[in-house]
Amino acid sequence: MFGILNRRRFLAATPAAGALMQVGALAQGAGTKIPEKPALMGGPKARKDRFDSWPKFDLTEEKALLDVLRSGHWYRGNGQFVRKFEEAFGALTGAGQVLATCNGTSALGVALAAVGVEAGDEVIVPPYTFVATVNAVLRANALPIFVDTDPETFQMDHTKLEAALTPAVRAIVPVHLGGNVCEMDAVTAIASKHGIPVVEDACQAHLAEWRGRRVGTLGDAGCFSFQASKNLSAGEGGAVLFRDAAVRERAFAYHNNSYTVSGGNYRLTEFQASLLLAQMARAELQAKTRSENARYLTTMLKEIPGILPTAEYGGTTNNAYHLYMLRYSPGEFAGLPRAKFLKALAAEGIPASGGYAPLNTEASLLRLLESRGYRRLFPESRLKQWRESNHCPENDRLCTQAVWMTQNVLLGQRSDMEQIAEAFRKIHGHAGALSA
Repeated sequence: MFGILNRRRFLAATPAAGALMQVGALAQGAGTKIPEKPALMGGPKARKDRFDSWPKFDLTEEKALLDVLRSGHWYRGNGQFVRKFEEAFGALTGAGQVLATCNGTSALGVALAAVGVEAGDEVIVPPYTFVATVNAVLRANALPIFVDTDPETFQMDHTKLEAALTPAVRAIVPVHLGGNVCEMDAVTAIASKHGIPVVEDACQAHLAEWRGRRVGTLGDAGCFSFQASKNLSAGEGGAVLFRDAAVRERAFAYHNNSYTVSGGNYRLTEFQASLLLAQMARAELQAKTRSENARYLTTMLKEIPGILPTAEYGGTTNNAYHLYMLRYSPGEFAGLPRAKFLKALAAEGIPASGGYAPLNTEASLLRLLESRGYRRLFPESRLKQWRESNHCPENDRLCTQAVWMTQNVLLGQRSDMEQIAEAFRKIHGHAGALSA
């Protein structure tokens, strides 16, 4: 039978036998013993302990909050902590102009308004991002134009950017997804050529770098989130970095319910600012730990067939690893579906998820573009053209392959990374039996 059927056909024809063959091949090729049974099949867990919780805090944060409380000055108008945070975050990122906001979504909205995006405009965005990126565009009553994803990096495909531009595009929003970095040389060159502002969505990329410069300082504006899961957290909060002081002044007026600009109240509180100042004391050491552990984990996972950790563009000098992202190929796991793979990882004590769904085809977005308001802003011919061109096939494929682990799993020891890799090896080694 082995002389007649190739390996792929044999695995498909007889899953149990395929499992034995796959395990044997793995052991022979690696020169190691056959991996233990996965926990889902009754074997021991690869990891018995829970990963560290997030956020981390101690008496430093407690003192910071009490200092604000006892001061009696709880908002930026009469307090000092928001101003101090803006100065400190500017020093940390290398930005000359910083404006703190109440959250990352408001940071995006403030930045778009500050660079001149208005109702009826169009804005370039990726389809693989958190919904807030697109919601900020929609709240500006603008039309999101999606540029397909580069599946190797999970970032906007810069080679498809210029072709997506229209005369109505007023901003380009590259998203440094998961802490990895977009190809910013290409993005800024195209934007400069066409005179279009760049608003970096760096909400997941605190301390990431492109050619030695911190992200958020490469475009006309750069937006950050300090929501509970973020690498720098105050539960909620945001900030915008600006290249130009005049643009920052427009943004300040917009976020402060000014009479000179039609905006709103998007101010950060003194309590959040004090927490952020305390958290910043740990940020660089934590970033170093994540990067070192992620690189070590990658050296192990890339040896497992069917596991493809994200690549980085050549200009990336630091990946912030808000997420550890990879692509999973069922074909190298005896056809084991991704959902079953994630279930097997969870049984091993390794929390992971399948990431985002395609944002460009979300039902809520499609309904909004059919609404009375959008039909007043955009002619039916433009909306019809948008629907006909709204295809991102590489992103659609990525959304079926992606696997994520969150940043807190990277804050432990090298032995923690070895346990993660062992879980992957166990599942790969017994994939045929798991998929039977």
